[in-house]
Amino acid sequence: MFESRFLDFFSRVHPVIPALIFVPVVVGGVWLGIDRGLAFGTTVLLFLAGLAIWTLTEYWLHRLLFHWEPKFRGGDRVHFIIHGVHHDHPNDAMRLVMPPAVSVPLAALFLGLYVLAFGTPHAFPAFSGFILGYLTYDYMHYHLHHHVPKTTFGKRLRTHHMRHHFQDHRYGFGVSSPLWDAIMGTLPRSRKSASETGEQSP
Repeated sequence: MFESRFLDFFSRVHPVIPALIFVPVVVGGVWLGIDRGLAFGTTVLLFLAGLAIWTLTEYWLHRLLFHWEPKFRGGDRVHFIIHGVHHDHPNDAMRLVMPPAVSVPLAALFLGLYVLAFGTPHAFPAFSGFILGYLTYDYMHYHLHHHVPKTTFGKRLRTHHMRHHFQDHRYGFGVSSPLWDAIMGTLPRSRKSASETGEQSP
């Protein structure tokens, strides 16, 4: 994919890797909160708050970072590495979940923000909910590209995402949920394509 084997290696990841890295983080954050004296109900509420925060983060990361097209020299290459490669090669199963070279530093950054915003130990279960949201996003993204969902909700999500890919990438930034697209006015247009109806693989 890239002339540099180094860049190519770090842009590809087996879909199981995010779960291996981050499921222990989800469990560990909940355990740390309870172990440091948080009540069960407080822990649950913080976890749900983190999950809700993820949905908004997912929307803005996709809209502002993944679709950022820098105007400086080499900006087109930066965009291609970040997300353009996925739009050019949406069938590449090794580029459907976020590589650790990106996800781990981002997770560390967000953990720091959570500690600043919530303090310890409250930050830990909230961050766990956030990370569960991220994992849901990653695996929903993989599922939408490699399977035709059987449920009504799954079919709607796939239609939503395929319109983002194949009709107009300025709309449909939510992957695991269309909630923020509805709120922000970026729901994809209703024109149908063969890709979104499952007549051909995306």
